[in-house]
This record gives sequence, C-alpha cells and structure tokens, in this order.
Amino acid sequence: MSDNRMKYTIDSNMQFPLVEIALEAGEMAYIQQGSMVYHTDSVTLNTRLNAKGSGIGKLMGAIGRSIVSGESMFITQATSTAADGVLALAPSMPGQVIALELGEKQYRINDGAFLALDGSAQYTMERQSVGRALFGGQGGFFVMTTQGQGTLLANSFGSIKKIDLKGGSITIDNAHVVAWSRDLDYDIHLENSFMQSIGTGEGVVNTFRGTGEIYVQSLNVETFAHVIGNYISTGSSS
Repeated sequence: MSDNRMKYTIDSNMQFPLVEIALEAGEMAYIQQGSMVYHTDSVTLNTRLNAKGSGIGKLMGAIGRSIVSGESMFITQATSTAADGVLALAPSMPGQVIALELGEKQYRINDGAFLALDGSAQYTMERQSVGRALFGGQGGFFVMTTQGQGTLLANSFGSIKKIDLKGGSITIDNAHVVAWSRDLDYDIHLENSFMQSIGTGEGVVNTFRGTGEIYVQSLNVETFAHVIGNYISTGSSS
C-alpha cells in the first residue's frame, strides 16, 4: 500500500465485528486461512507457498519452515485489480479485533492471534529458548515477530485490554496474552511449583520486563474448552 497503512473499517455496532479492508488496484494483504467472509469481484484470493525464492528451493523452504516452526506451508494473499476492492474478514473465535501499526513499533504475536497483514509489512517466526518452548503452550518453539512498515490486525478470544508497562515487571497467564512489544524481555514459566500450579489452577505464565505494550484477552480458550468438554459426550451408551 502506498502509505504503508492498511485502509480498514471495524464495525463497532457489532458485538463480534467483521473487518472490511479497502484495497486499491495492485494492493494486497495477507490473511488468516479461512477468515474471508466476502469480497468484491475485483479481489482475488490466492494460496502461495510461505517462503522466499522460486522453484524447488521455494518449495523446500516452505516445507522446512513448516516442519521447524509449525507454521503452515501456505499463506493466503488477497489482491485487488480495481481501485474499489473490498474484502471482509472475521476471526475464527468470537472476540475483539485491534490494529497494530508497524514501523517504529514492532510486536510479537501469540499463536492464533493473527488475522491480517498488509502487503508492505512482513513477519518472521522467531525461535524461543528451550525453556520457553517447553512451557509455552502457545507458539511452541517459535513466535511470530513483525518487521517493516504497515498494519497488522490481531484478534482475541473475548475483549482486549492494553497494558502499558513502564519499567518493572508484570506476570500474565500465558493463555491470555495476545501480543506484546518486541523490545520487552519475557520469560515463560510455571507460576509456582508443579504441585502448587495444579492446586491453584494457575499454570504457565509469562513475566514481562521493561517498557512497552502488552495486549491481553479477557477469555482463556483452554479453560473454555474444558468447560464445554464437560457437557460433550464422547462415548455411546448401549
């Protein structure tokens, strides 16, 4: 996009809003697989290998990236051939959508929070330490790290609250973390000892230190899945 800023509208009148992205001729955006709700005739969706280069090298790069990071081999690219292209998206979980402007600020994104990224920005999968990976639960050995200039749309499960950390530290349940400033130091660990964590129900947490932004979601998908699971019968009665 010419000004490196996505042109988007989030309908605040909807409890679980759609996001409409306006695309001019030749503009593109990368979107979460399966997030498209509708688009105008000028917008085309194409699946391409999630790697750089060309030919067999690009294919092998995409396969390797998928194996080591858990990331999909493919990414969906939306492109418009006219000046009035419109693309509407919805996240896979009910919740809020926020826009993070990339440039002077860069972010790390937790697993499942990515919705869309305009074509002028990029992301990489950043390797975590072994300790972080073993305890992470979300993100595994890698987390998504942004770079360049543009706009990233992130989604949550439930509502999003922004925390401005100005020195010091804060500890947050890892399942509630959506995104955080790349400059923040962070450490994923157990809240207490293993037995204490079982007893309190507070397990894997993320402690942030420094100055930056942290975005947290009000709901915990793991806890919700457990609650729903209590009402789902997995066997058959004779």
